[in-house]
Amino acid sequence: MCIAAWVWQAHPVYQLLLLSNRDEYHDRPAKPLGWWEEGNKKILGGRDELAGGTWLGCTEDGRLAFLTNIREPDRLPSARTRGDLPLRFLKGTQSPLECAEEIIKEADQYNGFNLILTDLCSKVMVYISNRPKGEPISVQTVPCGLHVISNGKLDAPWPKAQRLGKNFNELLRGHGKKDIFLKGMVEELMGDNVKASRDELPDTGCDPEWEFELSSIFIDADSKLGRYGTRSMAAISVKTNGDSIFYEKHLESSLWKENIVKFHV
Repeated sequence: MCIAAWVWQAHPVYQLLLLSNRDEYHDRPAKPLGWWEEGNKKILGGRDELAGGTWLGCTEDGRLAFLTNIREPDRLPSARTRGDLPLRFLKGTQSPLECAEEIIKEADQYNGFNLILTDLCSKVMVYISNRPKGEPISVQTVPCGLHVISNGKLDAPWPKAQRLGKNFNELLRGHGKKDIFLKGMVEELMGDNVKASRDELPDTGCDPEWEFELSSIFIDADSKLGRYGTRSMAAISVKTNGDSIFYEKHLESSLWKENIVKFHV
């Protein structure tokens, strides 16, 4: 289901500092962090081997996109794969708003999603969501500051989102203007397996026991369809001078492995 937290254009060192966990069934094949070619573009990120899309990716020309699912009890069985949405922006040339306007026309063909499209060069970040059902598609420019998104709307006060936002904010204040070590930040904040109190759980229409299992930042749960949980933990830092780092810790054959890529925007 995924969760992400980021500080955008509101830090003395970083124009963007992003944390992200990807939650998925353990048997769904995926490639870890790396570069791959898509047409004439080079894209950096992990990749879903089943449907070919991505949940988090970026390019050297300053495009960055990531996705979380909306938790809901009913799914469209013939829906298009949501992982294509970040990929569409990353391999294209449209601005975030232009791409969002195109996605709006087709948003009803997907199960529920939250999508962030970012142009680091023009300093524009856009949020798109196709839920709640029956309401106009939500498109908004994301303001400067700290934001968290899980499986509800942007900055919805879900317990895990509030917990991550609070801990992230405290870490940022503790570092001040000093560089932040991405591996340490990921391990401190994104490996948090504390579950919410049952009386604080959001009402998504899903089974309350399943809701409880998914209420921690780091997820590890059994389900009728197999083992489910956090498959990768990642962080991206983009300094004001363009120096960038993408760190990922991913689960592969029951072992946690690391990748780190440095690049310049």
